[in-house]
Amino acid sequence: MKNGPLTPSPRAHFVEAKGILTGSSGHYGMNIYRGCSHGCIYCDSRSLCYRFTHPFEDIEVKQNAPELLEAALKSKRRKCMIGTGAMSDPYMHCEELFRLTRKCLEIIHRYGFGVAIQTKSDRIMQDIDLLEKINRSAKCVVQMTLTTYDDDLCRIVEPNVCTTKRRIRVLEEMQKREIPTVVWLTPILPFINDTEENITSILQECVRVGVKGVIDFNMGLTLREGDREYYYAALDEHFPGMKERYIKTYGNAYELPSPKAKELKALFKKICQENGILSTPEDCFQYMQELPDKYPQMSLFDL
Repeated sequence: MKNGPLTPSPRAHFVEAKGILTGSSGHYGMNIYRGCSHGCIYCDSRSLCYRFTHPFEDIEVKQNAPELLEAALKSKRRKCMIGTGAMSDPYMHCEELFRLTRKCLEIIHRYGFGVAIQTKSDRIMQDIDLLEKINRSAKCVVQMTLTTYDDDLCRIVEPNVCTTKRRIRVLEEMQKREIPTVVWLTPILPFINDTEENITSILQECVRVGVKGVIDFNMGLTLREGDREYYYAALDEHFPGMKERYIKTYGNAYELPSPKAKELKALFKKICQENGILSTPEDCFQYMQELPDKYPQMSLFDL
């Protein structure tokens, strides 16, 4: 499978991080990179509350992430799931050069931990062999964001990353390897991709490729300072007059639910329930954070 676009050229700078894992003993998270080159017009990580001290597209690379991760996992008695990708995609353009995500996955596998990895990029296919090994020895969940079934629209709202159809092919390949998948059906952009056709098309593909769960947050979008300005500039460029419609409808609100949210949510729940797909964030997160004792100790009779 061909990887996602390599433009724009990745910009990056290196830092020596003091730590890599966050969270409790039952579930940890990590971000190897900080910033992103995917250019999604709605990205919450651009918000000023995250206190970036460098341009968002100039990726902060935690070059000592593998060493920090190995030191941390050595000291953990209890195996658990490690999540990555919540803030910055682990398979953005610079991963082609640095391969820090793969190095960290190798360490996770070596120490018997599980991983829940979130991305929008088909670059994850470079590591499918390793993800399969982790899933066999512990547990691996691949999370893929799907917001817009129409690839022409996808190229506008998520311009520097592979299209939805290619992401669906990734989900198919994961299913072939028996690697469980969860889809993030978010954000849904009011007046842009908040249609029954869009939601139905994505969910039908989720059913077809056998995803375990789908995460939705009330069929809408969130905007705050920093993120809002970037989003509105993109609306002016690609959807003339749409910014004024947003301001008239939502003012300066943080939560921007689609006017069709009630109907779309009912459709979402119906399709998921009919096909045995986890459909609440709570159920999806619980599934992704659980690391069962899959493989009991062998006895002499098993040798």
